[in-house]
Amino acid sequence: MTRGGGEWGYLVRRRGVGAAVFCLRSRVGLAGDTDRTRMVGLSIGEKHFIQGGIAQDLRSDGRKRLTYRPISVETGNIPQANCSARVKMGATDVIASVKAELGKPSPFQPDKGKVSIYVDCSPTAAPMFEGRGGDELSAELSAALQRCLLGGKSGAVNSSGLNDSGGGIDLSSLSIVEGKVCWDLYIDGLVVSSDGNLLDALGAAIKAALSNTGIPKVHVAASASSDGQPEVDVSDEEFLQFDTSGVPVVVTLTKVGRHYIVDATSEEESQMSSPISVSINRQGCICGLTKRGGAGLDPSVILDMISVAKLVSS
Repeated sequence: MTRGGGEWGYLVRRRGVGAAVFCLRSRVGLAGDTDRTRMVGLSIGEKHFIQGGIAQDLRSDGRKRLTYRPISVETGNIPQANCSARVKMGATDVIASVKAELGKPSPFQPDKGKVSIYVDCSPTAAPMFEGRGGDELSAELSAALQRCLLGGKSGAVNSSGLNDSGGGIDLSSLSIVEGKVCWDLYIDGLVVSSDGNLLDALGAAIKAALSNTGIPKVHVAASASSDGQPEVDVSDEEFLQFDTSGVPVVVTLTKVGRHYIVDATSEEESQMSSPISVSINRQGCICGLTKRGGAGLDPSVILDMISVAKLVSS
C-alpha cells in the first residue's frame, strides 16, 4: 500500500529510543445482486428455505434475526504495525492496522488532523475478489468506512443533523500546531476471509486497533516564529492514550422480505434488499449512514432501521 510522501518543513528532534507510535496493549458483499447469487450458487429451494427461516425468526445457522455470530478479537497480530487488531465473525476474518505520522493539516480544517482509510481484499478471500471485483469492493468498503467512522465534515451526525461534537473519530485531538503540524492516521484493513458482513467486522477491527494505540507526546518549541514552521520534539517515552469514546460501532441491517437481520452471511446477503449501515457511538449519536443496493427505501423504513440499529448497538 503506497502512500504519497512529502516534506513539511518543520524540524523534529527525538528523545529516547522507540517508534513514533506505540501499541499500549498486545484485537458485504457489495457486488451486484446477480453476481452475489451466482457466486453463492443457491438453488430456488435454498433461497425459499433462507427466506422462510428469517420470516420465522430462525436462521439457517440457528440464530435469531438480530443475533450476531460469535465474535473473537485479537490485538497485536502484526509486529511491523504500530498497532493492529484481528476480528473474526463466523467465517469472516479481517485485520486492521493503524500507523501515525506527522503531517500538515488541510487548509480547510487547520485545527484538525487527518485520517485515511484503505481496505484491501485478498484474492483468496472469495472468488469475486479476483481481478477488478476485488479492487471495486476495496474502494466501496474504504468509502463506506470513511463515511461511517468520520461522518460529515465535523465528524458527527445525530437526529437533528450535523453536530460539531459527540461522534466519530475526534480529528481535533490529532492537531499539534493549528494550521502547521498534526498527526495523520493511516488505517489499513485487510479482508482475509469473507462470509458476509464485512463492513461491521472491519469497523470493529478498526475500533479495537485504535483503542490500543498510543499517540506520542509532542513538545513545541516556544521560540518558533508565528509565520514559520515550528520545531517539535516527539517523545519516545511519553504517550497519550487515543480516545475512542466517540468512535462508533457499525451495525448493518439487511432487509429480507419484510424483516431485518444483522450480521448476514454470504448466503443471506444474496437475498438482501438495500442494506443500510449505521455507525453509532456509545452516547447514542449517529455518526454516519450509508446505503447500498439499487432498490429504493421509504423514509419511514430507513428511520425504522436506524431505531433497530440503535437498539442492537446498545
